[in-house]
Amino acid sequence: MPEKSFAKIAEPFVCGGSAATFASCVIHPMDLAKVRMQLFGQLNPGKPVPGFATILTSMVKNDGITSVYKGVDAAIGRQLVYGTARIGLHRAFSDKLKEMNDGKPINFGMKTLSGMASGSIAVCIGTPFDIALVRLQSDSMAPVAERKNYKNVFDALTRTATEEGAGALYKGLAPNILRGMAMNVGMLACYDQAKETVGKLLGDPMTNGPALTTQIGASCVAGFTAALFSMPFDLIKSRLMAQKADPTTGKLPYSGVADCAVQIMKKEGPVGFFSGFSAYYGRCAPHAMIILLSIESITKGYRSALGLS
Repeated sequence: MPEKSFAKIAEPFVCGGSAATFASCVIHPMDLAKVRMQLFGQLNPGKPVPGFATILTSMVKNDGITSVYKGVDAAIGRQLVYGTARIGLHRAFSDKLKEMNDGKPINFGMKTLSGMASGSIAVCIGTPFDIALVRLQSDSMAPVAERKNYKNVFDALTRTATEEGAGALYKGLAPNILRGMAMNVGMLACYDQAKETVGKLLGDPMTNGPALTTQIGASCVAGFTAALFSMPFDLIKSRLMAQKADPTTGKLPYSGVADCAVQIMKKEGPVGFFSGFSAYYGRCAPHAMIILLSIESITKGYRSALGLS
């Protein structure tokens, strides 16, 4: 087998990272609303969680249109690291597994394994940017006296490390790993499987890649499964990353993943794990569809520009 060129090896990482960054810029306002909905129950126990439209409208009214893009620099930084790694590694792992399977399509179990492995590795690399993103998005929800007023993503990263220790940049790592694994399985592994199923239903031979109708159908399935699988872990991750010590006692609201899950169950019930699902689905589905649809075009452009087959 001929040795792969650097351009070919880099292809899934460059194309995946580009698609993820583009998608994040498009759906950032929805992501911002999702985080605020998830934290509302913690900051306002017993009160009904407002819808994402209400949150965004209120932000624009009070702080101007630019407020819905608060933290977008952290979102871009996160996707350049996390998005590039999770999509690139999944494709690299899947291609290797397919190669080991004599070039035949791999089963869903192997796709799931690839999604879990790539998702967990990517999270370990990108968590500091995730911390910065959540801090930037949630800071204005805190009482005025307790706000950090971060200037940008780098200010959030350096101040968090300086004021709380380097370990604070990995706060919530455990649920973030679980979320990353669930997200990758729901989005990438399910997309690969749905693409085969939808292609057969539509009679798409996929000789030169999937047809647009196949891509759209598969990406719709992947958007839903990504949101469904990862929502509970995303909620716990947001709560743990945004928590601050009580000014009087110095105690954090949650001691860890299990304690956070137990408190949510006790105070908010099972539905509490899906608090903000409308905004989360509204973010996940378009995000997944934009990535999965654009990555095909980006990959074709990349191959054409570099003369790759």
